[in-house]
Amino acid sequence: MSARDSSGSPSRRSSSKEKKTGSAKGKEKDSASAQDSSRSPSRGSSRRSKSKDKKSGSAKRKAKDSTRKHEESPASAVSGHPEYIIPLVLTSKTQEIFHCKADEDVTQDSPMILLQKEELLSDLKSRAAVSDFSPFKSVITEYPGEELLLVFDSEFRYGQNFYLVVTEEAKESLLHPPEPVTDEEDKEEDAGDYTYLPPVSKPWISLGSELEIEDEMVKETQTKIKFMISRVHREFGSHISFGDYNASDVKDGYMECTSYQDKRFSIRPKERELGIQVVPLIQEQSTQTKWTYPQNACTQYTPREFSEEEKQERLSSKELKEFINSVSLRLELALQQNEILNPFVDDWKALSEQESTFGGKADSHLKEYQSFTDHQFGSDKTISCIDWHPTLHGIVAVSLMERLSFEDRVNLSSKLILKPSLILIWNLLDPIHPQLTLECPDDIYCFQFCPSDPAVIVGGCINGQVVLWDISAYSEQLTAKTSVTKHAGPKTALEPKHSSQPQCVRYCAVSSIEHGHKSVITDVHWLPDLYEITRTGQPYENKSGCCIQLVTCSPDCSVMFWDIRSHKMNMQTATNRKLAEENKREIPFGVPDTFQHLDLIWRPLIKTSISKLDAGGEYSPIKVSLREEHYHSRTLDKLKAQVKEEKSEGAINYRSLRATSAKNAKVLEDVSTHYFAATEDGALVYTDWKMEKDGDTGRLISSKPTQAHVIHDGLVHTVQRSPFLKDIVLTVGGWNFAIWKEGVTGGPLLQSCCSQKRLTAAHWSFSRAGVFFIGKEDGNVDIWDLLGKTHEPSQTQNISAAAITYIKPAIVSAKQHFLALSDDNGTLHVLEIPWTLHHPSVNENASVQHYFEREVKHLEYYEQRKSARAAEKTALERRDLSKKAELVPPVKSKEQLTEETNQEYAAYAVFQDATLTGLGLKSEEVTVKS
Repeated sequence: MSARDSSGSPSRRSSSKEKKTGSAKGKEKDSASAQDSSRSPSRGSSRRSKSKDKKSGSAKRKAKDSTRKHEESPASAVSGHPEYIIPLVLTSKTQEIFHCKADEDVTQDSPMILLQKEELLSDLKSRAAVSDFSPFKSVITEYPGEELLLVFDSEFRYGQNFYLVVTEEAKESLLHPPEPVTDEEDKEEDAGDYTYLPPVSKPWISLGSELEIEDEMVKETQTKIKFMISRVHREFGSHISFGDYNASDVKDGYMECTSYQDKRFSIRPKERELGIQVVPLIQEQSTQTKWTYPQNACTQYTPREFSEEEKQERLSSKELKEFINSVSLRLELALQQNEILNPFVDDWKALSEQESTFGGKADSHLKEYQSFTDHQFGSDKTISCIDWHPTLHGIVAVSLMERLSFEDRVNLSSKLILKPSLILIWNLLDPIHPQLTLECPDDIYCFQFCPSDPAVIVGGCINGQVVLWDISAYSEQLTAKTSVTKHAGPKTALEPKHSSQPQCVRYCAVSSIEHGHKSVITDVHWLPDLYEITRTGQPYENKSGCCIQLVTCSPDCSVMFWDIRSHKMNMQTATNRKLAEENKREIPFGVPDTFQHLDLIWRPLIKTSISKLDAGGEYSPIKVSLREEHYHSRTLDKLKAQVKEEKSEGAINYRSLRATSAKNAKVLEDVSTHYFAATEDGALVYTDWKMEKDGDTGRLISSKPTQAHVIHDGLVHTVQRSPFLKDIVLTVGGWNFAIWKEGVTGGPLLQSCCSQKRLTAAHWSFSRAGVFFIGKEDGNVDIWDLLGKTHEPSQTQNISAAAITYIKPAIVSAKQHFLALSDDNGTLHVLEIPWTLHHPSVNENASVQHYFEREVKHLEYYEQRKSARAAEKTALERRDLSKKAELVPPVKSKEQLTEETNQEYAAYAVFQDATLTGLGLKSEEVTVKS
């Protein structure tokens, strides 16, 4: 075997020195061919060459074009690999057998090596299925040549460490790259003479374009009405006489030409176009009594009394004595009862007054339990998100954000860098000092605790980056300050503690700016620990038992799915190991290396978009709602049960977690991949996150939404499923809210009327199925109870003078429920929910579900009546058109009209002669025709 020659051919198991000299020469050739491949050798017109040099130049161009077909750029390698190669993984044993060890026999400078076809077939016979080439046995057997080209892929462009070239044309193009074309050859080829070819006429072939043009043309569908106006024949050439009229005979000298009704025409107007200008409505009304008909009436204003004689007569009468004797016993009994009990007391009113104090069963008002304001970091800031600790009850976290518009934020960007962006973690018993502060690279708009590992927190920045924190090192500090022991029962913070200065925790990892969102991240959710999704969106069984994936959305028209596990292969080169060691030493002091494998290189697993149904473009999602969501603090069963002991093995090692293989994973068919997305235009979209293959390009594209409704008149900031009924969704935006049912495409089950103030936040109750809370911009909170009222809130309570920005309830114990609200001034209000609002009634869940089922039937009935009315309207319009066609008289021709006029004139002439003859004004003349 010879070493690499000057043409750049690979070595055939030669010594290392020969490989190095050959690789240096091949590298020069590769760089020259790469520079030459960036040019575009194609030309638009046909030319004729006149010399052999020009022919050789065109031949070089053709060879160059054929080579470019077998080369792939790094950008195209991401989506797939060319058809002429097969990516494969060669184990160390296989590399030793074929003398192709990585970074020894084959390197990045000299990556190609030729393998004998006979040796491959013998290896397949000897090792059978153990051989790394066994999946491609048929390809190797049918290969026409005697030698196959194996290339070492050090950069993993096609996903594996090697790839095998399976065509002779591709092998020759890689082994013998074409020579670069010089500028002189380009100029000589461009200098060729142009030959004019006259156009050749071709017969017209109709492809249906003229039919489309005719369909788009406006055509007259109504028949025109023709009128012919002419003078009566007898008036032709008749003498016209004018007369005088005395104007004084008529009052004011005005002659009225009154209109008359022509009975020949009877047209009923069906459509009328009117234009009116808005003017102030002026109305005068006066009333005193309802006037019906006049009648005499009198009013008595002085009493009528009996006279003395009449009084004596009445008192001594027998009827009075009998009446007194008959009612005396009942009167005595009533007097005795009045002494014992007051009959005029309202028992129901007295019963409600007994429990009027707060905390009783009749009380329904929210009571402020605690309020938090940080004057050091939270001045001139607002609270953008709230979340309760999943296991330590009484620990609540809030994210602070500057109250600035986009323009002001850009203008003040230099000053904002100096201000820290933090997430504050508070304890309910210490409203002055926060327990921990989480440092952020930029202002956090939304964040969430991990349900399976509460020490992990994910947040979305306004610059589009996803941030991860690990506070496992401070869990003992939080537990000690909340007086929680391992065997002390439920974890709660409602116990005395000692205050201390807050400690600042730096983030562990942040996503890549280039591959993340381009705008603010408005929502983030952890995917349940029951399943995980692949790059195509297919749900598989999650064997790790913890939440490892999450979803984010942004107004940049994208919804992204992220995976916090390491996707790097176990096999690493010496260079990669060296870089990993250098990055490991660069970790700041005190920052855990939990997510070191993701820092600054974290990319989304899936990037989807939601295209519009009716027009071009894409929706801008603000909030998303998955069918499977975590409500760790909803049910009371977890509070009644014993607290589980913590795992002895400690925290989860996320660096050791790897993505499960698609061959061994179990596909979950019962997991729904559809989700709701709310947009900034007030629309609610229902779509699927599974990727589809494009029939033309073969690439994975986002699925189209199945339905979209525009109900809200503003940005939809809340889209949330009911904790009790997963198919019931609450959306709030603008000035109204709506309740939807998954699977019902007709529209919302319940839609509120427009409020006087804008709605800014909302959340379902964790303990009652028919109760939810809505915050408004005037600082009030509306409490809705669907079992009590559906047209208006059950009660409205003022919480703050500023707008409510976020609402988050929590269950501390079976008797104590909290509601956390934040306002635009940066204050966190923790309210205690009364007994009536957190204690469900008997069969409340079934009653609410029955109510939604009735609303679904009403909506279906409305759609049926709507379609029936539309059919009736169409039938009436057709009937009216048919009647109108029958009433229209036939159009007569000019000859028929002339003949009818002549007949009328002849009949009139005969009548005139007969009348004049009868009156003796005309003698009968007998004309004799000769």
